[in-house]
Amino acid sequence: METSHRIILLAHGSSDRRWCETFEALAAPTVEAIPGSVVAYMELSDPSMEKIVADAVAEGCKTFTVLPLFLAAGRHLRKDVPAMIADMEAEHGIRIQLEAPVGENAQLGLAIRTVVEQTLARTGVPTTATGSA
Repeated sequence: METSHRIILLAHGSSDRRWCETFEALAAPTVEAIPGSVVAYMELSDPSMEKIVADAVAEGCKTFTVLPLFLAAGRHLRKDVPAMIADMEAEHGIRIQLEAPVGENAQLGLAIRTVVEQTLARTGVPTTATGSA
């Protein structure tokens, strides 16, 4: 389904294809449910963010939202990605909104807690609640 807006789930990228497969599996529920959403990589993997944007622009897309699949905003998200976005906006005459990395969303902390609880239950380790998260 074509949309006039793209959601780019941006991962770092790796030369190890297994690393990419992990991010693609994590993103699959979103890609399947949200029209116009796609996984792209900052470097080392395909498709690159630049390719995704160029292809979408060729189809008439003018607006993008980039949601980084990063735990925190380090150098890449503070400098490299904004510079890449500025270049693409200037080249294509489009608008790209860079969002905070998923690691800054409190929902990820709750998901991690759930994974820990499931791990402990599976291994038979008792849990006790001693405070709130």
